[in-house]
Amino acid sequence: MASTVRQFKLTSATETRNTCPYCSVSCGMLIYSRGDVSKGEKAEIFHVEGDADNPVNRGTLCPKGSGVLDFIKSRQRVTEPLYRKPGSDRWETVSWDFAMERIARLMKDDRDANFIERNGDGTTVNRWLSTGFLAGCATSNETGWLTWKTVRGLGLVQVDNQARI
Repeated sequence: MASTVRQFKLTSATETRNTCPYCSVSCGMLIYSRGDVSKGEKAEIFHVEGDADNPVNRGTLCPKGSGVLDFIKSRQRVTEPLYRKPGSDRWETVSWDFAMERIARLMKDDRDANFIERNGDGTTVNRWLSTGFLAGCATSNETGWLTWKTVRGLGLVQVDNQARI
């Protein structure tokens, strides 16, 4: 009787390191996908596990992190920008270029209209008080530093981070 050896399920998979999107702990994840993007194939994620080399979680994941594959594959997941025109009762799909240009335009218009260069005493303050910024925690220290420098450089005072670092 010939025996067959079942192939390991991660054979030929692409392993990608990432950070769990759920809370401010920033646990490391290993995401496995199949499909060669360089050949025009769509990569399909089929397995996610904790990253044992990540010093935060050392390979463990909480129930939310363990169930992230359901989040990734959910039919209800929003995967492209949606826009609701003023006065409209429905959302419509728009391009990423449209969304980014619209956000940039609205931010610029608001900053131009509300920027405070000097206070009542004439001291330079460079403040933009009408807009705030909420950052996520699923980034590296370097990205967090760059975000902080960018929003402070714009004059934003109301800045918060999911991790409150």
